[in-house]
Amino acid sequence: MPRIPLGDWVNSTVDWLLDHMAWLFDFCKAVFTGFYDGINAVLQAPQPLLLAGIFAVLAWWLRGTLAGLLAFAGFAFIDSMGLWSNAMVTLSLVLVATIIALVISVPVGIWAARSDRVSSLVRPVLDFMQTLPAMVYLIPAILFFGTGAPAGIVATLIFALAPGVRMTELGIRQVDKELVEAAEAFGTTPRNTLLRVQLPLALPTVMAGVNQVIMLGLSMAAIAGMVGTGGLGGDVNEAIGQLNVGLGAESGVAIVILAIYLDRMTSALGTEVSPLGRRAAAKARAAAKGLRIWSYRPQPQIAVIGVVILALVSGGLGILGGNGDSSTTASDGGDVGKGKKITIGYIPWDEGVASTFLWKEILERRGYEVKVQQFEAGPLYTALAQGNIDFQTDAWLPVTHEPYWKKYGKKLEDLGSWYGPTSLELTVPAYLNDVDSLEDLKGKASLFGGKITGIESSAGMMGLLKSKVLKDYGLDKEYEVVDSSTPAMLAELKRAYSRKEPIVVTLWSPHWAYSDYELKKLKDPKGSWGTGDGLHTLARKGFSSDDPVVSGWLKNFRMSEKQLTSLEAEINKAGKGRQQDAVRTWLKDNPEVVDKLAPIPAGSSAKGADDRGTADAVRVE
Repeated sequence: MPRIPLGDWVNSTVDWLLDHMAWLFDFCKAVFTGFYDGINAVLQAPQPLLLAGIFAVLAWWLRGTLAGLLAFAGFAFIDSMGLWSNAMVTLSLVLVATIIALVISVPVGIWAARSDRVSSLVRPVLDFMQTLPAMVYLIPAILFFGTGAPAGIVATLIFALAPGVRMTELGIRQVDKELVEAAEAFGTTPRNTLLRVQLPLALPTVMAGVNQVIMLGLSMAAIAGMVGTGGLGGDVNEAIGQLNVGLGAESGVAIVILAIYLDRMTSALGTEVSPLGRRAAAKARAAAKGLRIWSYRPQPQIAVIGVVILALVSGGLGILGGNGDSSTTASDGGDVGKGKKITIGYIPWDEGVASTFLWKEILERRGYEVKVQQFEAGPLYTALAQGNIDFQTDAWLPVTHEPYWKKYGKKLEDLGSWYGPTSLELTVPAYLNDVDSLEDLKGKASLFGGKITGIESSAGMMGLLKSKVLKDYGLDKEYEVVDSSTPAMLAELKRAYSRKEPIVVTLWSPHWAYSDYELKKLKDPKGSWGTGDGLHTLARKGFSSDDPVVSGWLKNFRMSEKQLTSLEAEINKAGKGRQQDAVRTWLKDNPEVVDKLAPIPAGSSAKGADDRGTADAVRVE
């Protein structure tokens, strides 16, 4: 049977849309970004515990005293884990996606309820949207809207749209037809019948749809973190990449707290806005006995007063307190950047985190305003090619990231290698005494179950392993390379290591696994792996001309293995969210690094530092 080129048709359609509809996508992106930035600014402005108090007052009004106390305790717990800012980012993304989804889904649901033809057309579309894997939505979202919040919002609202339409249609269709006929018999217009009869009676079901939209939006939080939206999704992806169970548990619990709060509040709000729901709630309160203090709900006026007071206090503290972070200033160097904004992207790999936050600190000391964004490898290269970020420091070239370079290289600037050569290798635990070389794997396939645990199939080292390395050593007939992912490979390594079981995995240097476990890099006497990659700094097209000073610093950026590993160790010791504090601690022990990596150009003013008189960077060894 001939192959149907569906993928080619889809790619051609996407290319046509990018060429002819870019104006529409740019407009939508601007709307989404502005909406998101506004809500996020409101949620980030107050002191965490005061905003937790506002959430608690809302829970008190909608659910009672116990719900209010539990809400405050839950949000305080998020703050105590140091995840407040990221939780508000996730909440902002979910709220924006939910509002947009409801603006679309409720009218479509009403239309479908009033027309069987529309319903028959909409239903298969909704089925498709709900069954298509959620991660697939990220691909067109990145291409059409770039990376960051807009892509995450679009992917989230598409994934969460279906229940809003279905539940709205279901609610209206379930309204007693005799009531509708009675309204029409008294001369009520179709519009008033909808607004005064059908929608009020359908509100509980519609609000159940709102609840489902929010829950599905939160379920997309971790996936959306892959495209640079940050928030708790970014924490989850970082935990997966580093196999950090503790961080994964913390971010997962924070998402659960948000989910429980939003679930309970939306279900209670559904009761509050529905006439039937209010009547049922009033009867339940009248019949309630016993510990009424825990179910006591204040009058709406009292709840509003409480929220307003807390909001005013929060706003006042925000104005008086200002931005207390005065540690990132140009106090030890010239104000070269003069507040110019620079965005750095990074993959949550140790060397990428270390080099990114090192440059964040250095550039802020030189007067730049720096923002860092976390991505997976594919979205990172896409963001760089689209100009959404300025540079990244963790490109493994020419082998590991070869597929990305082939696809996006023409839209990027290679500012050179700052560390290397790295090495690609097959690795076994040190307790396997008789396996030291790739040659030693010959005839031992049964020991390892005939498999080599690999990483992503798209990685350059996987192609090299299958096409060359195994063949050179005659292992291609004995072993099967299992494609998985970096986190899955590390999980398999951890499990086997804890049980002292034999395993052979794909690894590379530098990697934190070599410090956490006792491992052996299998020797490669035939040199099949090649000379290894360099860690390159890649910038968006035109960055060197836009900022020749910073690009000059980056072109001459170098770190020794001792410096890199010691910085990584300091960051790991500091823990999540304190990367830049760890960099500052490391720089106290390496005070010469800032001036060597970012010498002040001739003619720039300096505070507390000599004018170096040249823009040429010095290699750090």
